[in-house]
Order: sequence, then C-alpha cells, then structure tokens
Amino acid sequence: MRREEMADLTVFLAVAEARSFTRAAAKLGLSQSALSQIVRRLEERLGMRLLTRTTRSVAPTEAGERLIDTLAPALDQLDASLAALSELGGKPTGTIRITSVEHATKTVLWPVLKNFLAQYPEVKAVITS
Repeated sequence: MRREEMADLTVFLAVAEARSFTRAAAKLGLSQSALSQIVRRLEERLGMRLLTRTTRSVAPTEAGERLIDTLAPALDQLDASLAALSELGGKPTGTIRITSVEHATKTVLWPVLKNFLAQYPEVKAVITS
C-alpha cells in the first residue's frame, strides 16, 4: 500500500467517526474541501460509495461500515505499536560484552555495573576474564 492510500484511509476514518467533514477537518487541520476530495478519490479508487452525504449529516454506507470495522482496529494497533516504540527512545537496551581480568571485574566493573543493570533492566552484561 502506498503512503497516499494510507493517508486517504486515515482521512476517511476520521470523517466517518466524526460523522462530519467540518469536525474531521478541525481535528486533522485540513480544509473541508480537501477532505471531501480525498474521500471522493478513495471512493473512485474502490469503485463504491463509502459515505452518504447530506447537507446536515455524513453517515457510512454498508461498504463504509465494513471498511471501518477492518480499518479502525488495524490503525489502533499501529498507533499502539508506534507508542511502544517511542518508549524505547533514549533508553539503553542490548548486551554489553566486556573482557577484563578477574581482579578488575570484582573491584571495579561489578560495583558500577550492578547499579547500572538495576537501573536499566533491558541491558544485559557478559563479562569474560
């Protein structure tokens, strides 16, 4: 799927959930006409109407409802995955491999590493003498 198609689906979902081009436009920071064009382009690409529009309301068609049922959980999962990834930012993770003599390991490395490893449980240490 191309990025443009993903963006179009996100716009469709925002309009369908808000049931209003005006509210969705305010939420997304785009104009109502831009949203209308995006939804129209998506409908043309799929060859079916996804939204029923009147002057006062917007409602998903049966095809629109089916798309929402599939799309909403997938985008929620994607948002959760991205949030989990952002939690890793700035935190040390991985394995530290150190080769040292036994005396230096006992007197210098372990006292420092012990606190470091307690502070960063995602880090593992492998020390060979």
